[in-house]
Amino acid sequence: MRFKYRQIVLDAADVGAESAFWAGLLDGTVEGGDRWHNVWVDGGWALAIQHAPDHVPPDWPDGTPQQQIHLDFYTADLESAHQKVLELGGRVLRARDNAEAHTGVRIYADPAGHPFCICWLPPTDLEG
Repeated sequence: MRFKYRQIVLDAADVGAESAFWAGLLDGTVEGGDRWHNVWVDGGWALAIQHAPDHVPPDWPDGTPQQQIHLDFYTADLESAHQKVLELGGRVLRARDNAEAHTGVRIYADPAGHPFCICWLPPTDLEG
């Protein structure tokens, strides 16, 4: 079976705040109306945000409601990514890993409460 579009859609009560966060973090742009926004990166679709007025953020890591999906992003520059997440309205859920370690993960929530990870690797592991 062939699909014309493949989308990851996040629910949010505030579509504008959610799409602005992801467009800012991914250096993208936002298109859409009152109930649906598409976030475009490098001329291609990246994420969609759907209006869900009764959206309840997951209570990570083991609350109610539990996490159902999360996104991972890999970088060689953890501190720049960390600052950008905070400036855009994200918040840290767990920052236990040593930022000086060779690899690691910091866990964040976007403005609607969706958890995501910023993972760091040596620059050579991210090339190509």
